[in-house]
Amino acid sequence: MSNKVYAIMGATGQIGHVVVEQLLKKGHTVRAIGRDQKKLDLLKAQGAHIFQTKDFDNEKLLSEAFHEVEAVFCMLPPSMAAKDYLADQTAIGEAIVQAIKANSIRYVVNLSSLAAQLPDGTGPIKGLHSQEKRLDAIEGLNVLHLRASFFMENFFGSISIIQDTGRVKTALRPDLSIPMVCTEDIGMKAAEFLDRLDFKGQTLFEFTGPRSYTMIEATEILSKAIDKKNVQYEQLSYEEAKKMMMAQGASSKVADLMMEMYRAFNENKFTTEQELIGEHLGKITFDHFAKNTFAPFFYKSKEKVKV
Repeated sequence: MSNKVYAIMGATGQIGHVVVEQLLKKGHTVRAIGRDQKKLDLLKAQGAHIFQTKDFDNEKLLSEAFHEVEAVFCMLPPSMAAKDYLADQTAIGEAIVQAIKANSIRYVVNLSSLAAQLPDGTGPIKGLHSQEKRLDAIEGLNVLHLRASFFMENFFGSISIIQDTGRVKTALRPDLSIPMVCTEDIGMKAAEFLDRLDFKGQTLFEFTGPRSYTMIEATEILSKAIDKKNVQYEQLSYEEAKKMMMAQGASSKVADLMMEMYRAFNENKFTTEQELIGEHLGKITFDHFAKNTFAPFFYKSKEKVKV
């Protein structure tokens, strides 16, 4: 096995840290790019080279971070408080493209989303569609778009609502079957592609977990994991859901984009271009996530509330 040098964006996030750790285990050199210095220091202790920045839209800084690497894991970090979410995505996306060009990067794994083939009507995923197009236009670049499904970790946003009301509340239809994936599985799959670097040209790979779940099923599993037998799912109107998101810190524009995404889900617009079977399925079930990830986080958050 030859040692390769990688730059990993979002290295302190739920997906990025898994990518970094897996590539280090394979004996590669990894430049971990992230915002949280404490988390970066933890990756440094594991052998990563760290690059701390909060300015992912800064072409000069990204060019420095991508210097002399063979491949990049890139993403558009979400910002729920952004005044103009899509404008921020555009600025970061263009900086990534220029940094890739400046360093003649040959391989990129780009974190995207199911439904990114749609040019609009998908809320924040519209920005991921545009980023795929930007990367596809770079001459000589081998890029793999890893289109992940609905994150299981999205339910972290329901913790305070469960604590306050005993309910999970979103604008999603209760009976809608949604492909869900654990971010750990996404990180593992991204690291697998980066380790091999056997993709050529513009490659699409759609990815989800072992099976789909309705919001009712997911709520029942979460309820059991946290030993609360009475947690129920409640579908909110789009206006109610928007108000709830803004109360949790989202800007009005971001909340509007999320409502557009919920509508796309509810109207079955989140179609796939590949059959989600075999290697397109992760290993972590929602039951495992609920027991081993969500429940500990729920109880830790509960302790913080008491303090």
